[in-house]
Amino acid sequence: MNKSEQFIARCIDIVGAPNVLTEPEDRLAYGYDASRLGAMSLCVVIPGSTEEVSRILAEANRERIPVYARGAGSGMVGGAVPTQPGIVLSTERMNRIIEIDEENFTALVEPGVITGVLQKAVNRYGLFYPPDPSSLAFSTIGGNVATGAGGPRAVKYGVTKDYVLGLEVVLASGKVISTGKATIKRSVGYDLTRLMVGSEGTLGIFTKILLKLIPAPTATYLLFVPFRGAEDAAKAVVTILKRRILPSAIEFMDEDVLSLVASHSPVPIPSEAKSLLLIELDDPEELLEKNTNAVRQICIDHGALLVLVSSDDSESEALWAVRRAISPSLAKIRPAKINEDVVVPRSRLPELVNTVRELSRQFGIPIVSFGHAGDGNLHVNILYDPQSKVEKESAVKATEALFRSVLALGGSISGEHGIGIAKSPFIRWDIGEETLEAMWRIKYALDPNNILNPGKLFIPNRAFLGGVRKN
Repeated sequence: MNKSEQFIARCIDIVGAPNVLTEPEDRLAYGYDASRLGAMSLCVVIPGSTEEVSRILAEANRERIPVYARGAGSGMVGGAVPTQPGIVLSTERMNRIIEIDEENFTALVEPGVITGVLQKAVNRYGLFYPPDPSSLAFSTIGGNVATGAGGPRAVKYGVTKDYVLGLEVVLASGKVISTGKATIKRSVGYDLTRLMVGSEGTLGIFTKILLKLIPAPTATYLLFVPFRGAEDAAKAVVTILKRRILPSAIEFMDEDVLSLVASHSPVPIPSEAKSLLLIELDDPEELLEKNTNAVRQICIDHGALLVLVSSDDSESEALWAVRRAISPSLAKIRPAKINEDVVVPRSRLPELVNTVRELSRQFGIPIVSFGHAGDGNLHVNILYDPQSKVEKESAVKATEALFRSVLALGGSISGEHGIGIAKSPFIRWDIGEETLEAMWRIKYALDPNNILNPGKLFIPNRAFLGGVRKN
């Protein structure tokens, strides 16, 4: 047996033959994520415990074999895609909710727990886990922590990093460390928990995650508000927040999105609508009516065509389902897309909306925007025909122009998707060379052989449309 075959045999000894996948179709399936970037691994290893992860990493580190951690493959930037011959380590078997602590408002989970499953489980105790990425029905907590995922409720409740109290992490050497405690306050040494959150599998593999919970809201209103213009909607968002009203979510959809979802919407969308806001309010009962009426009036003052208020859970969920279905529906406009999750200070949102429209005109391709207007985070989808060389080149140029515009507005090139492969050429634009060098030194200290998700963040790989290419 050669070196790779020997390593695969040792993995089988550790996790059992059914949990090591070597067939080409399995390696291909586990080599892709939602970015549509993909590559083949040596094999897929599916451990079931911290001990198995530890033993696998110790072996991989000894043999200098890359390890690519994978949750559900819902990432949008190629973060779990193998860029070198190595193993994909899937956490799908590590999917237990170990404990829900009603007294201390915490949940201890394994990384393979589905986000939506956890939300429903804690809700039965009258508790709430707010982070809600659009992929919550299938994305995993481990993947959410690895990318620092957000979602619509970030405007009021924050993102994943705000709810991670502690981690059990297997380092590249196979050693297991614990970070954080189930306490509200702690001031002991470096905050390694925050360091690990958003590290995209480059510093360690999460095997247990301790999460903060909060009391569940008692009542929720959802406002459905179409506008005549996209800028009108953006200005309404700024005004709502300036009035010190803090909705739990403010979601924006532009004209092209409305044309896609109109037939699926449980509420008719006026034909003259050029944008739409979904505004969720979950204030205490004594404030809910007051704030709902204030938001309604602000929207009317900014040119809303109508304001519908729903307090019915089934109707509200139907509206949220329309929002979550936007991304896969974009293929009706063009078969391929570059999905960027840029973020700007909330006061600059109207400028970002105008920038997106101008870029679409400048490059002659559809560019659709929707997303979390409440925290300045828009999902800008640059659409193109992969059979058209002109459109492919325009899509790449439009992406770079978008990033430059966002940075000029004081924003960032990623609000919640991470960097992965797709954005690694541009990370220097955002954080600068010196900061990137400091990050690399941390990476080298924890993973001196660079086996954990190599080729991400630091290496300016250029992901070309339709696959993965190394410079």
